Amino acid sequence: MRNTLTICAREVKSYFTSPIAYLLLTIVAVLFGYFLYIYTQFFVMRGMEMQMGGQNQPMNVNDMAIIPALNTASVIILFLIPMISMRLFAEENRQGTMELLMTSPVRDYEIVLGKWLGAMVMYASLLGVSMLGVGLLFGYGTPDWKPIAAAYLGMLLQGGCLLAIGTFISTTTKNQIVAAGATFAVCLLLWVLDSVSQFQQAGWTKVVAYASVLSHLEPFLRGVIDTKDVIFYLTMIFLGLFLTTRSLESLRWRS
Repeated sequence: MRNTLTICAREVKSYFTSPIAYLLLTIVAVLFGYFLYIYTQFFVMRGMEMQMGGQNQPMNVNDMAIIPALNTASVIILFLIPMISMRLFAEENRQGTMELLMTSPVRDYEIVLGKWLGAMVMYASLLGVSMLGVGLLFGYGTPDWKPIAAAYLGMLLQGGCLLAIGTFISTTTKNQIVAAGATFAVCLLLWVLDSVSQFQQAGWTKVVAYASVLSHLEPFLRGVIDTKDVIFYLTMIFLGLFLTTRSLESLRWRS
């Protein structure tokens, strides 16, 4: 465990000693802040219109502002996932430090887990930036924190799933751009798989749609934590890290 945490700390340090961490944090802060402001303005204006019209129907800031903003944030972060994972092993291959890492007294799974955890810390930092904006709404109102917590749990699990896939892809190339492009293509495919079932009702479309990471995120965004969705994400994370470990083993044998 100590080796895993050491590698994780090394990865986190490499993110924050380069411009990439601050670029990603700025992108999330600006874009998420903008969309949260837009949705909040719509919520306020809608409330004023209802009051002027004599309507007393209750309005929910979670449903009208926070959850739509988090849904938008999940799309934004989809484009940023490849930028987090692309350098994990591709940079080691490019700099020629992979051989040094492979010959160190560290097990393959410790290397993989440490690098993935480092990427997860970077990803969690992006979610933390969005939390700052959501936290401001608690100073001016009383949003329900439970659906928000469920939404962030879903986004964390989805991010872990996609980062595990990106970690595996990063072991297959020395070029970070290639790693980023391939990761984005796979993540986008997993994102849109559920659209297949909207056009066809055959049995195989339901199987394909089940593999969509978006269909398993939607219940979390509604404040529902379903065991099958949690199991799906954990299974995908395990599969991605397992394939990465096998890829490292193949690199060890080839070298």
